Amino acid sequence: MKKLTFILCFLFSSSVFAAGGEDFPNDKANIDLTDKASLQNGAKMFNNYCLGCHNMQYQRYQRSFVDLDIPLELGQKHLQFTGEKVSDHIQSAIPATSAATWFGAPPPDLTLVSRVRGADWLYTYLRTFYVDESKTFGVNNKRFPNVGMPHVLQELQGTPRETHEERMIDGEMKQVYVGIKTDGKGELSPEEYDAAVLDLVNYLVYVGEPGRLKLEAIGKWVLAFIVVLFIFVYLLKKEYWRDVH
Repeated sequence: MKKLTFILCFLFSSSVFAAGGEDFPNDKANIDLTDKASLQNGAKMFNNYCLGCHNMQYQRYQRSFVDLDIPLELGQKHLQFTGEKVSDHIQSAIPATSAATWFGAPPPDLTLVSRVRGADWLYTYLRTFYVDESKTFGVNNKRFPNVGMPHVLQELQGTPRETHEERMIDGEMKQVYVGIKTDGKGELSPEEYDAAVLDLVNYLVYVGEPGRLKLEAIGKWVLAFIVVLFIFVYLLKKEYWRDVH
């Protein structure tokens, strides 16, 4: 699968994360950055299905392994594929200069994609590919119409197709989009696929701000300090004003 993904990326359009279908509603991604099992699976998903084309040039393997409680030896063995050092940044095997020649521009770096797009957008995007034979890769996307990207998770999801039903709208029967349905031949059930995508998005959110949980914890202590300080400042102010009166 890794080789197939890599080959597909050679044909990858440079417009992967350009403008999208902004009127399409996002589904809620219930992100939990304290769920280490989810983050570990998300790291595995990214390295197996996304790293063939996309970089995370601002994140080091070691930072992910340490933060996610992945032993360095296991991380190197199972999540590094081209002999990188554990201290290296997470880089695609495609050279940037070659990618620029093949695609017109390199596929976008995904280190900060969750902060640009948001978790709900990413979760919806990865779950709304559907068959469209008119497109180069035979797929389109409801959240990002005309995206130039293959559905690299299709072996997990199965072949996804749009489903419609007839509804009365303004006095006329019209075909209305009601969702995506797969052929049931994927490696995962629909529920398992949604969970796997959520794990991947969870990991992308973590990478976008690796110190978020620590900063939130520090922030609570800072707020507590400010509250206590306010009490003492208020009492001091009353003491000063007592002398004035």
